[in-house]
Amino acid sequence: MNKSRHNIIIWILLLAIQTTAVFACTNFLITKGASVDGSTMITYAADSHVLYGELYYTPPGHHQSGTILDVYEWDTGEYLGQIAQADVTYSVVGNMNEHQVSIGETTYTGRYELQDSTGIVDYGSLMYIALQRAKTAREAIQVMTDLVEEYGYYSTGESFSISDPNEVWIMEMIGKGPGNKGAVWVARRVPDGYICAHANQARIRQFPLNDKKNCLYAKDVISFARDKGYFEGADEDFSFADAYAPLDFGGLRFCEARVWAMFRRAAPGMEFDSDYVFGDPKGDPLPLWIKPEKKLSVQDIMGFMRDHFEGTELDMTQDIGAGPYELPYRWRPLTWKVDSVEYCNERATSTQQTGFSFVAQARSWLPDPIGGIHWFGVDDTYSTVYVPMYCGILNAPNPFAVGNGSFNDFSWDSAFWVFNWVSNYSYLRYNVMIKDVQILQRKLESAFIAQVDETDAAALALYKQSPRLAREYLTGYSTEQAEMTVNRWKKLGEFLLWKYLDGNMKDELGNVTHPGYPESWYRRLVEKTGDHFEVTD
Repeated sequence: MNKSRHNIIIWILLLAIQTTAVFACTNFLITKGASVDGSTMITYAADSHVLYGELYYTPPGHHQSGTILDVYEWDTGEYLGQIAQADVTYSVVGNMNEHQVSIGETTYTGRYELQDSTGIVDYGSLMYIALQRAKTAREAIQVMTDLVEEYGYYSTGESFSISDPNEVWIMEMIGKGPGNKGAVWVARRVPDGYICAHANQARIRQFPLNDKKNCLYAKDVISFARDKGYFEGADEDFSFADAYAPLDFGGLRFCEARVWAMFRRAAPGMEFDSDYVFGDPKGDPLPLWIKPEKKLSVQDIMGFMRDHFEGTELDMTQDIGAGPYELPYRWRPLTWKVDSVEYCNERATSTQQTGFSFVAQARSWLPDPIGGIHWFGVDDTYSTVYVPMYCGILNAPNPFAVGNGSFNDFSWDSAFWVFNWVSNYSYLRYNVMIKDVQILQRKLESAFIAQVDETDAAALALYKQSPRLAREYLTGYSTEQAEMTVNRWKKLGEFLLWKYLDGNMKDELGNVTHPGYPESWYRRLVEKTGDHFEVTD
């Protein structure tokens, strides 16, 4: 084994060991013309009940000719095989590399028979290898599609968000079945001024066949579907999503509903077919992208990640499952039966099982190590804090770093465990306690955003002297913010325990009060139980 590949292999091993079953995620895509400051943005919520949230970091490398790379499945750590290593690889922090290229994903699965168990590259390895090798979004698409063509695609159907400082793309891919190397795929550039989203359901339907500037696709994406019996008709009528991932109730209610939630917040004046997102496949499909009513800030996008369908018929804070304190989370399973009839809980963008999430912001007017900000948070998006990790940093801050705690190893030094400690305690009296959480959350995030211009300017001045000096400065800055955030969150947890001990509540003077349940809950209790709890003489 060539020793020059060791750093990459160790990173993939750590990543694989700590991570399993990331299959229910949400991505939002924002183009330059749709953002307030002209940046591009993509988001990713990596949602799994067994995912440990941490910030992956891979250093850059120069590799001898003939170096090989061992590939392990991201979800399970299973060894898949070997591929050729690139001569030069770039540093990656989280899901953003030093050239401001970012990649996110959501798994839509699609037709199970198309998974190729003999493939060497799975969707997770595909993302992180591409980030190590690509300087632009288009290059990332080329890297990813070349890899699966040469080595085979191991995973089920996948949607990818791929961005750089100038372009944002959505790409959808699925394998060709056991022993049939390669994949069929389509990639579409989101038009400037528009926004897009995907959430575990294939979304690309018809696409232009002769527009290489804005649409790329596998040469056999249509003919393969014909051969398999998935499609009949003219090429221009071909729909990738309909052929490779036919809709069902779950694809609508659990997946497209999250896209709808984001679209309706970005463009409240637009009308969408509610029957479709509530589970009727005969309804009018959501568009692949829309134009927002106003340009969006990074704060707006963070807000979109914190959605429980508030103000809609699916509002998770208002149905009976929310309990007396309007908790917008439901413990698994997602579907359940009573008297042989199947029912479901809603699946919102913000969910309790998020391992980590981010808003990747790329800014074309700054040098790459300064222009890219990977706003990173762990645990539930509604109660996380997005901390700025500049893409030029030289290592991951300790509170977020791989190896600092694990899913089975609690650590007070781990951001994942500190944030889970606070959020899980808040679930007990949610609509009251979350207000205290949000006060600190907004204070920290507002301060980070207010500091961006000053931090950029300081880094830029150093960059003109030496890019290395700028990267060292940004490493120190991002590390300081991560450590400060975790320390503040520990104090918040202590405060919440003090204030809400044993179901009571202390006022600002420390006096213990007994607020009881909301009146609406008492009324619901009486309606359900009649005079069972009535006090009589």
